[in-house]
Amino acid sequence: MLIHAEEKFYACQVGKKSFSVKEILKMDMPIHTEEKPYVCEVCKKSFSQKCSLSNHMLIHIGEKPYVCEVCKKSFNGKQLLNRHMLIHTGEKPYVCEVCKKSFSFKQHLNMHMLIHTGEKPYVCEVCKKSFNQMCNLNKHLLIHTGEKPYECEVCKKSFSQKWSLNNHLLFHIGEKPYVCEVCKQSFSQKCGLSNHMLTHTGEKPYVCEVCQKSFSQKWSLSNHMRTHTGEKPYVCEVCKKSFSQQCSLKNHMLMHTGEKPYVCEVCKQSFSQKCNLNNHMLIHTGEKPCVCEVCKKAFRLKYSLSKHMLIHTGQKPFMCEVCKILFSRKDKLNGHMLIHTGEKSYVCEVCKKSFSQKCSLSNHMFIHTGEKPYVCEVCKKAFTVKQNLKKHMLIHTG
Repeated sequence: MLIHAEEKFYACQVGKKSFSVKEILKMDMPIHTEEKPYVCEVCKKSFSQKCSLSNHMLIHIGEKPYVCEVCKKSFNGKQLLNRHMLIHTGEKPYVCEVCKKSFSFKQHLNMHMLIHTGEKPYVCEVCKKSFNQMCNLNKHLLIHTGEKPYECEVCKKSFSQKWSLNNHLLFHIGEKPYVCEVCKQSFSQKCGLSNHMLTHTGEKPYVCEVCQKSFSQKWSLSNHMRTHTGEKPYVCEVCKKSFSQQCSLKNHMLMHTGEKPYVCEVCKQSFSQKCNLNNHMLIHTGEKPCVCEVCKKAFRLKYSLSKHMLIHTGQKPFMCEVCKILFSRKDKLNGHMLIHTGEKSYVCEVCKKSFSQKCSLSNHMFIHTGEKPYVCEVCKKAFTVKQNLKKHMLIHTG
């Protein structure tokens, strides 16, 4: 019994590590020789020690005899269990000498060191882009192969990278863990918050190389570039109309489905697009945010201001292909075209007389109502038609 109590240890002459007699007896071969006589019959991998081969065989047979007492996760090797235990203990024995960041595993420290050295040893053979980690190269290669191995179980959409799937899943569960500290708006993805923060800082780092216009978000620049290229990659499967932006296609699709998900809380009128609801709300608020810089006239809609500006510029970009008359507004051209087609779609409900233009019907209705809204400021004579007032004004002007 004294032999076991006073167990002797012997130092290895090569590696200086000490072993007990019992441990030495277990070893069939020295570790420090390059010889690896123990070969796995399954995958032909060789080992210097028989115990290493025995541990390796557990991978093939699927046996995991080493169980974590904390979370009950099992492993096929004791070394793997020891590494796993660092997660529970929080121990991080491997420290970076440059920035003092600590890691649980040595391999993580080795990968981290590549950040400081700038070394990127893993190179894509297709596009020659280099990476500091093999796992990043493998993820990158999925771009070239088109493979998308990660599938959403809810909507079956597939992704090339696992983190993309994880971000996507937040849409289904409705979780938005990233909150803006300025306005408290929340986002499902960190990149969404980062892009949003640029709206508060006013920073616009993405610049168009063609016209030098700058944008706060990269996707805004990408969308803008299509105005220069004329590219319209998003095509409606129903009517084949193409769009430069995906959101425009989504809004367009509501025309085919008839869906109007945006409802005014004041009058309950519904709209297919949010922008139309926003414009409609200005009717209730009375707000006219679009002001003409020339005459200071205000408009609810930017489109109305754009049409108004043609009065000041004298520009008439819309031409009738039949008689070549120019118009400042497209709706004026459309109304004019009815003269050539002979179509009279506006019918008076009182006398059934039809008109090619809505404004003509409106003027005609004054005959039935007796209303004379156009008043001469000089002599106060009133007229049912604006054109008659203009003719009358020639009397005063000479």
